[in-house]
Amino acid sequence: MSKKETVFVCQECGYESPKWAGQCICGAWNSFVEERISPAGATGANRQPGIGGHSAGSERQAGAVSLFEVKSGEYERMDTGISELNRVLGGGLVKGSLTLVAGEPGIGKSTVILEAAAHIAEKYGPVLYVSGEESEEQIRMRADRVCPNLPRRLYLLAETNMERIFDVISRTKPSFLIVDSIQTMYSGYLESAPGSVSQVRTCTGELMRFGKNDGIPVFIVAHVTKSGDLAGPKIVEHLVDCVLLFTGERDQDLRILRSNKNRFGTTSEIGAFEMGESGLIPIENLSKSFLDGMDADAEGAVATAIYEGTRPLLLELQALTAPANVGFARRSALGVEAPRLNMILAVLERRAGISLTNQDVYVNVVGGVKPEGTSLDLAVALAIYSSFRGIPAGAKTLAIGEISLTGDLRSVRHADKIVNEAARLGFSRVILPKKNVEKLRGGADAIRLAGVNSVREAIALL
Repeated sequence: MSKKETVFVCQECGYESPKWAGQCICGAWNSFVEERISPAGATGANRQPGIGGHSAGSERQAGAVSLFEVKSGEYERMDTGISELNRVLGGGLVKGSLTLVAGEPGIGKSTVILEAAAHIAEKYGPVLYVSGEESEEQIRMRADRVCPNLPRRLYLLAETNMERIFDVISRTKPSFLIVDSIQTMYSGYLESAPGSVSQVRTCTGELMRFGKNDGIPVFIVAHVTKSGDLAGPKIVEHLVDCVLLFTGERDQDLRILRSNKNRFGTTSEIGAFEMGESGLIPIENLSKSFLDGMDADAEGAVATAIYEGTRPLLLELQALTAPANVGFARRSALGVEAPRLNMILAVLERRAGISLTNQDVYVNVVGGVKPEGTSLDLAVALAIYSSFRGIPAGAKTLAIGEISLTGDLRSVRHADKIVNEAARLGFSRVILPKKNVEKLRGGADAIRLAGVNSVREAIALL
């Protein structure tokens, strides 16, 4: 097919134009993307091949299947050899799945993928690692550091042209395919530059069809913007089965792998790694690592917990109050949403009689993690009060609970599992909503449960 057999389609109204235009007839600006034209009526052997010519040989005749005959929830998974990666994926890598891995440069994406590729090549069969950013020598240097025993069936390919990549795939027949990164890949059938909307969408679509047709799991690495969002067209996130996001601070060794989308598992699961000299090391007891170094006599430090995926996660939350010098008082939060912090401060003033209008307030979740949910509300309020009054909360006290605008505490989910984890880690008291205490069964013998109805009652316990 000639490169000229393309058309520009408006993503707003669907209008087709033979050439690119800044504004569409519908009024939308910069909405045109380049698409290939398939010959009308072409089927079977007469159809134009896709990228690398793999589509013509792997096309299957379309047909409806009875929903009653479809097997439910049965996926054949592959062990990646990394426990935390298996956890985030939902138990392993599903054959035929397309997974998008994103994160800032140098955060550890390529490292963890290379470790998984080496294990899969040793256990299941050939693995093809396609790199558009690094040479074979650079990847080998990283492999020498993170993989002590290199398997012979792990193949490297430094290439960005999708036609040549699929030619190598047809000869290698890998059991696992890695493309790093999707923004560097391009198809010769499109005239646009690599990384453009049309190139990224076309290359991702071809990789998805290849994986689904041949039952081969595919990992694609993507870049992120300065704000931490995935770069490129939003349709890529809709095409893939899983979206994994690597986060972490450059000055710390902790790395968090979070699933933003997963068609084969939960999206609230997280995996934790420690960056070491030999690569990423999975952290099995994440709660203990977060609580290490917590001072029992520290003012403004309170232990709290959230439930992530299939396990409770205990954290240390710190707060600091200081008299405001000039102008408006400052409000700063790391790991806690700023609107949530302002709401908690308003509740403390109206419902607990604590005025902080002339105080700078700083709140931080230790470890750089950004937990989701509202179970941290009570710990935020107690940490602020502890710093403001100079009263230590104690390292053996844990607080959970959602604060409402009336100052009452709402119950939190999975409180029983959080209490059991707190007892296992040596906590002696848990401050939590009274509604949760009434529902708890078991786990309360080894730890004292302090049920409260409002934030005022919780403050009185300090």
